Amino acid sequence: MKINIHIPLQQLDLLDDAGKLLHSYAVSTSAKGLGEIAGSYCTPRGRHIIRAKIGAGLPENTVLVRRRPTGEIYTPELGAQFPERDWILTRILWLSGCEKGFNRLGETDTMRRYIYIHGTPDIVRLGAPGSHGCIRMRNADLVELFDLVPAGIEVDILE
Repeated sequence: MKINIHIPLQQLDLLDDAGKLLHSYAVSTSAKGLGEIAGSYCTPRGRHIIRAKIGAGLPENTVLVRRRPTGEIYTPELGAQFPERDWILTRILWLSGCEKGFNRLGETDTMRRYIYIHGTPDIVRLGAPGSHGCIRMRNADLVELFDLVPAGIEVDILE
């Protein structure tokens, strides 16, 4: 299996070993565009792998901070209470770059930039850029994807 994230389409595709499309999901990538430099809040391009899967078994809408559940469950009321918070919900698929000097090591290291595929509140618009660098997905879609893919699967982020 393999994951392709198509930036122009704002779409994540899960492919089988023969390249056949298994599932397609709407996503949201960075509002600041594409880029690899730390602090840019851009979505990194190129070849990656899922280095870690975090949140197995947690309820949908579980709030995660620093990759740990806070004990909160996201609700619209909680969202209204903290309107500026960048919500990371339900699960995390933590990406690690595979291309030395481009998205791995130094100030371009995707993993050290904490770039994830993660859940987002249902009110967040997908299909258009809007994140702070990560790849946002609907919670139900993320739970499905999380259960289908192993750690170590290849993820290509394509322009």
